Amino acid sequence: MSTHDTGAPPGGGPFLLGVRHHGPGSARAVRAALEQCAPAAVLIEGPPEADGLVPLAAQDGMRPPVALLAHVQDDPGRAAFWPLAEFSPEWVAMRWALEHGVPVRFIDLPAAHTLAMTDKAGGESEQDGEDERHGERERDGEGERGGDRGPAGEEVAGRGRGQEQTQPGEADRDEDGVRVDPIRVLAEAAGYDDPERWWEDVVEHRAGTGAARPGGPDADALAPFAALAEAMGALRETYGDAGHDRDPVREAHMRLQLHTARREFGDAVAVVCGAWHVPALRRRTTVTADRRLLKGLPKVKTAVTWVPWTHRRLARRSGYGAGIASPGWYGHLFSAPDRPVERWLTKVAGLLREEDYAVSSAHVIEAVRLAEGLATVRGRPLAGLTELDDAVRAVMGDGSDAPSALIHDRLVVGEVLGEVPEDAPAVPLQRDLARSQRTLRLKPEALERELELDLRKATDGGRSRLLHRLGLLGIPWGEPVRSRGSAGTFRETWRLRWEPELAVRVAEAGIWGTTVLTAATAKAASEASGAAALAEVTALAERCLLAGLPDALPVVMRALSDRAALDADVGHLAQALPALVRSVRYGDVRGTDAGALREVALGLAERVFVGLPPACLGLDADGAAEMRAHLDATHHAVALLAQPHSASEPHSASEPHSASEPPSASEPPSASEPSPAPGSRSAPERPSSEPPRGADAGLRARWAKVLRALSGREAVPGLLRGRAARLLLDDGQLDADGAEQLMGLALSPGTAPTDAAGWIEGFLGSGSGGDGGMLLVHDERLLALIDHWLTGVPDTAFTDVLPLLRRTFTEYEPGVRRTLGELIRRGPSAATSGHAGPATDAVTAAAPGFGPGLDRDRAAAVLPTLRLLLGIGQHGFDEERSGTNNAVNDLTGAMS
Repeated sequence: MSTHDTGAPPGGGPFLLGVRHHGPGSARAVRAALEQCAPAAVLIEGPPEADGLVPLAAQDGMRPPVALLAHVQDDPGRAAFWPLAEFSPEWVAMRWALEHGVPVRFIDLPAAHTLAMTDKAGGESEQDGEDERHGERERDGEGERGGDRGPAGEEVAGRGRGQEQTQPGEADRDEDGVRVDPIRVLAEAAGYDDPERWWEDVVEHRAGTGAARPGGPDADALAPFAALAEAMGALRETYGDAGHDRDPVREAHMRLQLHTARREFGDAVAVVCGAWHVPALRRRTTVTADRRLLKGLPKVKTAVTWVPWTHRRLARRSGYGAGIASPGWYGHLFSAPDRPVERWLTKVAGLLREEDYAVSSAHVIEAVRLAEGLATVRGRPLAGLTELDDAVRAVMGDGSDAPSALIHDRLVVGEVLGEVPEDAPAVPLQRDLARSQRTLRLKPEALERELELDLRKATDGGRSRLLHRLGLLGIPWGEPVRSRGSAGTFRETWRLRWEPELAVRVAEAGIWGTTVLTAATAKAASEASGAAALAEVTALAERCLLAGLPDALPVVMRALSDRAALDADVGHLAQALPALVRSVRYGDVRGTDAGALREVALGLAERVFVGLPPACLGLDADGAAEMRAHLDATHHAVALLAQPHSASEPHSASEPHSASEPPSASEPPSASEPSPAPGSRSAPERPSSEPPRGADAGLRARWAKVLRALSGREAVPGLLRGRAARLLLDDGQLDADGAEQLMGLALSPGTAPTDAAGWIEGFLGSGSGGDGGMLLVHDERLLALIDHWLTGVPDTAFTDVLPLLRRTFTEYEPGVRRTLGELIRRGPSAATSGHAGPATDAVTAAAPGFGPGLDRDRAAAVLPTLRLLLGIGQHGFDEERSGTNNAVNDLTGAMS
């Protein structure tokens, strides 16, 4: 084969090594070619601004996958990534050059032009200009990887904040608008219907099997590149630039850089680039013509650094244009010294055993035999993922797809997170974040995990503040979730996952300050000044307390006071109150002084008390539903605000405070309270069993007065009247007789059926309590009232009432609905019918909904289990039979 056929001119260079990005076969072939040619310099497709970062790749602290990040200095949100894995040909070439002391240069179009062109082109950049950003963009409708052209880079365009702005394959079209995938064209010419399978059979798998590895004693390491260059040349002759308007500009810059390198190092120069560009680099053009193409390009100031990357973000399903389907598998092919199938299935067996699957070495042996047999039958040089997946499903998974899904997530794709050295260029905010992460022992990880925090511990408190500050800055490293272990306010649960694009968010947040604390403080003050709604300011105050931002609170408090004084909408006030009250309570566990917030919250609550009754008059159905939500939110806020407040006594683990916890005492209204409006129905009051407790009890009493006024005023929609009655009942301000009286009035014949159905929905609907069905199960008098009212609804109104009732009762649990149906079927019990005699034996009396009496023989059979659960001493079976009555009574009392 002549020198020209290998991609190098007769003088011995340059050596044009066309590759497909992120391919282990291409990476291994590049290393073999470099060993054979020993070039004086290595040129790599990538942003030239990164030349000064190349030495960092040789440090011990650099562990791929990593990415080059370039962003506009004045607008970090406009950024682009160039990801590299250990099996990327560019990374292998870079490491080889560093190990051999050979200079490395990046030769692609500078990021200063790429980002400027993206901003200038606007919408056009999202289609025709995507190749500068994503490089190996997909070239077919199914998102196949056309990695023979373009840099391995993906851009964060405009204000994308780390996410791509183009759809896969939008720009990979020929001049007629048809996408051109060079790998697909070559695969079809070879008789394959799957381009990925053809590429793996020809390049990736053949390069990973023992004797077929490149670099053997008799192998010509340049031969594969010559064959690929010839194929790409034929494609370029047919399709030209395939409709990629910016390819000529990029290739002109590459030719100029190659010309400069040849003048400096001679012809012994190796170029590692996408195979699609090799024909253009071999084309003979003048320097003047190339410079003419580059003249007048827009330019911006950029900054470049290394950032960690993940296998998940290398995957095609993440939306990355140069994505591959199986980064974990490709990494295994590249790193396995021999017998990749056996080693892979050993990894699979280890993973399944960790997940408690019964997998043995015999399974591995049989799976290897099956995979290799399938590869032979299908004519493949090496068992691929298709054969391996079939073997695992048949041998290790017993035909189930569950192991395959686990293997795909954990091994085929993987959750590997790269690392970069500490001395890599970074904005001050990034360095402060890294210091905080080390101090708090909170290491970023690609694998999603949950973190339980105990805010009473100093380290956990610091972690909570850091995560809340990052959330305020728009860096969502962690997402708060509901804690499973405790309902106390001293617990927090976070779901953490570090995404590579968060590096862009950190750089973008650097405009607010040089540390996480100062940046979050400045951002909070700015948001407080610009907030338009009262609820936004109260939510911001809550976040400031969570994040521990004492310097931002005065600004937020001034904004809160100003907007609270000007906002007269009761709905806005009620919407803002819960977040403000939660902020007041945070002082108990976080050591913050929330006294000023408490005064504002009390004032806000009083304004809600005054304005709520008039605001509830004359509402339609939608307005009543919206006001019901405000009613529930205010009730929770008052219950929380009225709890004894002590900043020095945090909630204990055994006594967590909850907004839904009913008060232990109630206070009757004072004599100075005005009586309900004329024509209203007064709600019976429950006598107070404990003396009032100062301001806290007074707040509860004033709220109870508001609820009583709502529950008895006819002009208030039935939905709100029923909800107010239910809240009074739950809060101990209304007894069962009073609730029965209010229900009787609401369901009287003079009340419109739709209004009565609304009352039932408010009283028995899920709302905040969610136990309306259980209330009917245990109080047959209320159930009998509803049954009697429903049977008397006229036929003409029944169709209007039915949807309201159906919406109410479908919210109940199936068991509750079944019990209610059984109670209705059996009719009212003797107690509700007025025929009950004196109860001489409570155990033998009929239990509502559960039959006429207790079957003691059946009850005795479950006594051992009940004793075990309740901690009551065990006895012999004979003793249980003889003492059934006493045992049943004891257990009934224990459970009650």
